[in-house]
Amino acid sequence: MSKTKIDRRNFLKVLGLGSAGAALAGCDMPSYVTSDEGKENIYSYLAPEEYVIPGIGVWYASTCQQCPASCGVHGRVREGRVLKLEGNPDASVNKGKICQMGQAAIQGHFHPERIENPLINGQKATWDEALALVAKKSGGAAWLTGAMSGHQRVLIDAHRTAGGNARHYAVEVVNARPWEDASLATLGDANPNLHIDKARAVLAVGADFLGTWGNPVKSMRDYGNFRSAPRGVLMSIEPAMSMTGANSDIWVTARPGSEAAVLMGVGHILTTKHGVSVADMPSAALAFADMTPTKVLGLSDVKEEQLAKIADTLMANSPSLILANANHDTAKVAQVLNMMLGNVGQTLTPSAAITAEALLPVTGSSKDLVEFAMDAKAGKISSVFISGTNPVFLAPSKLDMAGALAKVGFKVAIADFHDETTTACDVVLPASSALEAWGTHVPVDGSDAGEVYIQQPLMENVHANTRGLGDILLAVAKGAGVDGLAEFEDYYGYLRTAVSALIGSDLEGDWNSILQKGKAVTAVNHSNFNAGGDVALGFSEPAAKAGTLTLITSARQGLFDGRHANLPWLQEAPDQISKAVWDSWAEIHPKTAAKIGAKDGDYITITSANGSITTRVFIYKGIHQDAISVPMGRGHTNYGLYAKNGVNPLSLLDASSGDRQTTELLNSGVSVTVKPTGDNRHLVRLMDVDSQHGRKLAATITADQFDRNQGGA
Repeated sequence: MSKTKIDRRNFLKVLGLGSAGAALAGCDMPSYVTSDEGKENIYSYLAPEEYVIPGIGVWYASTCQQCPASCGVHGRVREGRVLKLEGNPDASVNKGKICQMGQAAIQGHFHPERIENPLINGQKATWDEALALVAKKSGGAAWLTGAMSGHQRVLIDAHRTAGGNARHYAVEVVNARPWEDASLATLGDANPNLHIDKARAVLAVGADFLGTWGNPVKSMRDYGNFRSAPRGVLMSIEPAMSMTGANSDIWVTARPGSEAAVLMGVGHILTTKHGVSVADMPSAALAFADMTPTKVLGLSDVKEEQLAKIADTLMANSPSLILANANHDTAKVAQVLNMMLGNVGQTLTPSAAITAEALLPVTGSSKDLVEFAMDAKAGKISSVFISGTNPVFLAPSKLDMAGALAKVGFKVAIADFHDETTTACDVVLPASSALEAWGTHVPVDGSDAGEVYIQQPLMENVHANTRGLGDILLAVAKGAGVDGLAEFEDYYGYLRTAVSALIGSDLEGDWNSILQKGKAVTAVNHSNFNAGGDVALGFSEPAAKAGTLTLITSARQGLFDGRHANLPWLQEAPDQISKAVWDSWAEIHPKTAAKIGAKDGDYITITSANGSITTRVFIYKGIHQDAISVPMGRGHTNYGLYAKNGVNPLSLLDASSGDRQTTELLNSGVSVTVKPTGDNRHLVRLMDVDSQHGRKLAATITADQFDRNQGGA
């Protein structure tokens, strides 16, 4: 029988199972276990198995936490130290692949600047002191985190509910919110399953699926199949070239903010030239009819021939897939075009979410960042827990996030590194790295795999006084008096019980199998699209008029939104477009450079209504003449030795709605002026030549020519 008496309803609730559909393994289901009972499974090097040979690595499964995608990984452990990460072939979202950010998790794990002890007002404290203060002063606390899922989300929700149900703000500046909102509005499904590999033509509009949008690792794998025979055609519409644009067969540059107009121009040609019907969507039909090629040209500089080429390619290669995330208007047009072209049901299929809804991911947005600052300034937040995000760095200067936090009476940071936000907090709780902690994660993936990924420690803590995020959340929730948690001694015991309940088995063999595969497979709810009916399409003209520069804060794989700027491996990794390292730069078109009198390496000051930054010029043809692109991620002021370089373009953004979608920030919605400073310094790049100067990649001759000149020699 169970070791303790726990109310069944509360028990199921804190396990993330709710009150129905729980698959408890009979009355012998243990209510808790401890890490001591499972020590040999957690730390193999403390009680080594007979098959462990010194000098020979053993691979263990876990889950990557370097970005919200939550890819499955394998870690190679030798003599008690994790040395290498690779993708887990059993994980459906990445199937054995991993990106450079995932590889760099090793460096973050062994980083010399990690926080080692709890801090109260900047002074070293014990865990008992810190948790006692937290329990005393954090009643009714809000939560400010990155994207969150699994049993970590369950504990956060339990803590919020016990304290009066304060809000959970989930912040991700690099997000898919426009696509999610448009998909929900048009299909009734925020995260439809994408089948890039089944498409014969893909059109990406501000959705850099090979770079940072969605799960790039999964998308790159599907893209490889998409390019296999018969070879699919990739097209992109964007103001500045992305990783996806650099791989496109057809790349169209559009004025920043005009992407929705360009897509409606494509719809105009599909309906007029190709006779694609939109009879069941009269509002959309009117919008397409109004967006003539002449109007598109005036708004975006995209010519009729380019629109026709895209429309012709979509018609000639079916099924196709149109992905858009430039803004909400553009994403909605993209989904209407997908319905018109018959892609819905072929390259877009309904998602299937696990039945344990409490574990599902809370996807982040910049909207929550803005609303947190507004609520804090209005005195609506008395205390807050901050984990997995750095709002002071991410927020535009106009938001005055530091001032907003000052209005919050009590602030707790759960972090593994000091950053701009931890310095503003009253208590800092040192978190173990993701390679030292337990957890569960549900990826934002529309497939029907029903997978819950397991994060298990790959080695003992590098710093003995840090704790895993799950253990911290459990302690905080217990301190707040959450029912059903008192008997769990640690997060391992809680998680082991919760996962066993999820799969309906508490057998040791089943638990070991889950750890070996890095995932638990559970039941799913298959959804259905709710497509059909009229769809109103709107379009907001670009804020900046022709000839006025618009700032683009592009996200790149590597530093991402700045969370990896303290990792030298990723600072040293060349940027995918400029090939630059260790500093910031501004990409501008040659004609724009000539207009402002700047050349490569010249320092320029970029000024918006919200402030200014100064960085160097990188002259590049892959950008619209009315755009200037500064990749985000650098410009930290308090994130350790290795992050002290570059500038932060996010500080220049407007904190208001650029696309009329509440308070979601746009990465290309602010007008700027540019002025050279007169200084110049060479931008360090892996390569200094990015033009072939008209030369062919490989000279070729016909077989007849070869026979005449070389044959028989």
